[in-house]
Amino acid sequence: MAASVGCVFCEIAAGEQPAEVIYDGPDALAFLDARPLFHGHTLLIPREHHETLADLPEDQVGELFLLARRLSVAVRDGMGAEGSFMAMNNKVSQSVPHLHVHVVPRVKGDGLRGFFWPRRSYETDEQLSEAGRRIRAELEPG
Repeated sequence: MAASVGCVFCEIAAGEQPAEVIYDGPDALAFLDARPLFHGHTLLIPREHHETLADLPEDQVGELFLLARRLSVAVRDGMGAEGSFMAMNNKVSQSVPHLHVHVVPRVKGDGLRGFFWPRRSYETDEQLSEAGRRIRAELEPG
């Protein structure tokens, strides 16, 4: 399945929309959420358009989640957090109908409770770029 017309994540993957890219691979892309729960909130998507996890071909699931695991550590360490939160919606509450994994840095007492997700914007483009730089540095091999 190729890109879907009008899908903002397909447009980001194609380089047609701007994003602070964390990981750029042949089958997946990770970038900072423009409306993050906390700074460093990263979205991981397959490059091909698949709406839900059930739509993702089975042979691509393992690779995507190995990358999600790497990102959980990179986001945590890059943002100086205590842990990370990972989530995926399928249809219900899925703001963009393109499979994506949320990887969110967490610290005790950060105010995130259940599924109430208060969004926090980046105050400047520099703040966005700095969060991206820090996570990319942790994602680098070795």
